[in-house]
Amino acid sequence: MPYRRAGFALTPPSLVIFLISLVLAVIAFLVHYAHVSVPIVSSSRVFDVLAIAYVALMVGVLFRGV
Repeated sequence: MPYRRAGFALTPPSLVIFLISLVLAVIAFLVHYAHVSVPIVSSSRVFDVLAIAYVALMVGVLFRGV
């Protein structure tokens, strides 16, 4: 059931979007705090990966059916 506030409805994200966001956030935290080497994510791009994870979750909440 969508939550209505200020003219638009907030819906829970799908499981796929939530898992994608969670995996990206965990990768960013591991690279930054545990110094795990991930080939795609360098230590200078951790914030970018975390921002992408947040945007993916935000899209899942703002748009119905995503």
